[in-house]
Amino acid sequence: MVTASASGRSRDRALLPPPFPSPLPAARAAAAAPARPGSGSCVAAAAALLLAGLCALCYGNSLRGEFVHDDVWAIVNNPDVRAAAPWAGVFANDFWGKAMAENTSHKSYRPLCVLTFKLNILLAGMNPFYFHAVNVILHCMVTLVLMYTCDKAVFKDGRLAFVTALFFAVHPIHSEAVTGIVGRADVLACLLFLLAFLSYNRSVDHFYVGEHFPPTASPFFLLLSLFLGTCAMLVKETGVTVFGVCLVYDLLFLSYNRLRLRNGGVHQRFARQPVASPSASLQIPPSSRENGKHRFAHKGTWNSCHPASPEEQRSSSLSVSNKAMWAILSYLTASNNQNFLYTARPFLKRAALVISYVILVLYFRFWIMGGSMPMFSEQDNPASFSPYLLTSSGVQTLPHNAKVHYNYANFLKDQGRNSEAIYHYKTALKLYPRHASALNNLGTLTKDLVEAKEYYRRALQLNPQHNRALFNLGNLLKSQGKKEEAVFLLRDSIKYGPEFADAYSSLASLLAEQEQFKEAQEVYHAGIENCPESSDLHNNYGVFLVDSGAPERAVSHYQQAIWLSPNHYVAMVNLGRLYRSLGQNKQAEAWYKRALKVSRKAEILSPLGALYYNTGRYEEALQVYREAAALQPSNKEIRLALAQVLAMMGQTKEAEKMTNHIVTEEAKCLECYRLLSAIYSKQEHYSKALEAIDKALQLKPKDPKVISELFFTKGNQLREQNLLDKAFESYKVAVELNPDQAQAWMNMGGIKHIKGDYINARSYYEKALQLVPNSKLLKENLAKLDRLEKRLQEVQEKDQT
Repeated sequence: MVTASASGRSRDRALLPPPFPSPLPAARAAAAAPARPGSGSCVAAAAALLLAGLCALCYGNSLRGEFVHDDVWAIVNNPDVRAAAPWAGVFANDFWGKAMAENTSHKSYRPLCVLTFKLNILLAGMNPFYFHAVNVILHCMVTLVLMYTCDKAVFKDGRLAFVTALFFAVHPIHSEAVTGIVGRADVLACLLFLLAFLSYNRSVDHFYVGEHFPPTASPFFLLLSLFLGTCAMLVKETGVTVFGVCLVYDLLFLSYNRLRLRNGGVHQRFARQPVASPSASLQIPPSSRENGKHRFAHKGTWNSCHPASPEEQRSSSLSVSNKAMWAILSYLTASNNQNFLYTARPFLKRAALVISYVILVLYFRFWIMGGSMPMFSEQDNPASFSPYLLTSSGVQTLPHNAKVHYNYANFLKDQGRNSEAIYHYKTALKLYPRHASALNNLGTLTKDLVEAKEYYRRALQLNPQHNRALFNLGNLLKSQGKKEEAVFLLRDSIKYGPEFADAYSSLASLLAEQEQFKEAQEVYHAGIENCPESSDLHNNYGVFLVDSGAPERAVSHYQQAIWLSPNHYVAMVNLGRLYRSLGQNKQAEAWYKRALKVSRKAEILSPLGALYYNTGRYEEALQVYREAAALQPSNKEIRLALAQVLAMMGQTKEAEKMTNHIVTEEAKCLECYRLLSAIYSKQEHYSKALEAIDKALQLKPKDPKVISELFFTKGNQLREQNLLDKAFESYKVAVELNPDQAQAWMNMGGIKHIKGDYINARSYYEKALQLVPNSKLLKENLAKLDRLEKRLQEVQEKDQT
């Protein structure tokens, strides 16, 4: 029969009578015993006072502390917490007062924590005492709320809750959070976390036992938990995890316990209950009813959970939560529980609400961070980026351990501290002379090639299959011109280290130098097959394809290198150069600029400056080259390019000074003299321009085309001085060295044109026109020549008549 609830709750929450009467549990019996009025509240108050006193005792000495470490950046130097600062800045900037959109922003959005700092200053000024006092008070509050939470939701035992809170209050792990002012984010987030959890727990009906998961008793407390959880997240990011804790607790404890009571009570107690009682014979067990609503329990359902014997209880190693999970899984997989969604509807409604809300809140956080996740950088914690942080102390602790010295030497080498690295490599070899890798690494740090070769050979004597030593020795021999032996060693390096990408690149490059292009391509293919994640290998293969006349195929490999390594600025620059050679200047500029976002290096700025110069964007070229020259002031090519841009923009004095300075550093700078000639010509100092060209010719360059250009320039300077015969001779030498010098042919034709030698002028013009058939100037000159010849012919005909 159905009986009414003893607690007087509404009729629709009726309880099924248990199949067997159970004795009063010990805890309830104790609770039912008469108690002295006010004794419980006095004990709770005493426990709270004791815990608060312990918190104050442990952290009271922090009240005398100053602003230190992160406190300075988060409070003293943070403009948002100052009294006169606008309140909106607290909600627009990060924890340190930087705009969220800035690249240097930490992306730590904690406005409510910053707001407490601002309130501290408004109420008590920039006095660290009150900042520390608030932290200690918050720690006391967290401790008391934790005791209450453990009592109501975890242990259901005030003594265990008190002990837990006691350990929490005095545990040294909280020292940084409580004594450091910026640790308030952790303490306050913890307080809001616990309050949100308690609110959620309060929102669920704890008295319901029926066919469904327990429903939501108080929508107000459910919404309050969402609000408090959001506040916890706005104090510190980890506060958002409270929503997951609430849902897991709801599923594994609140809902599971209610279902367990509905399906027969706590089964472990049945073994200790009487077999029969007078009242037991008057009740019909639910499993024996046949009215269509209650049937016999099947294996796998909630009703089939049998009482555990003492032996089973002793052998069981499952925790409460594990048992709950196992029971829920059993219930979900039972063949006669097709209506689970109906049964779990109250929980699923709460879960849907919470999950939807969390997604919305996280979307807001992602939006406020500018659509990018926070990046943990070396600036935040340099120690975490040093895998060898403890190695130096290891050397002191274990000075006779060769491995420790070797590892520390590797760290020093990576840091560029080569002399120290050499010392520790040698120390490792003294302790263990057969350390092949130490010998190999010593060779890479040795400037003397003979000594380096000896180190590599000794390493290979100890380990003939040491692929790095084979690689290094092969490259050394390659630099000395011993290419056949180098090829042999590099092939062995690949043989014993098939996943070493650098060996493939080096061998393929060497084969390409020997014009063995087919073999080089095969090596690249093998390397990409064995090392598909090597971005450098794809980049180098792209360079090979460009040199082989297949730039279209190179594009995909450059892009693959960038996909594998998004910061591979070398591949970006190479891709930019490729697009520049194809005349696609916009794409080239885009890749150069993308490379500059990774690293602002001179080798990236230089090709971008050249692109701007060659497309007539001289102002931008000047700006880029100035930055490149500032980064590498000793780079002659960059300074020379900068001087060329200055000369083109009419700033000839600065260009002249810069070029002459380069000449003092390198007297055999051919390009310097050519540029000086152009500068002097622009200044109309033609004699100086001619002198600069003569100095360039005295350097006797080997390239005929370069010599041709110099004679062409000399002819131009002579022509400006109206020395046409000498200019003609210079042009003549230029076309003899380089018959494709169209401008020289045209200038020779012009000189003959001026001198009235129309037949030779036409001959030179026509040769130039063959080289540049679309030249308007040449066509105009030929047209003028035609008119002159026609007029001359008319004059001659008149004279004859």
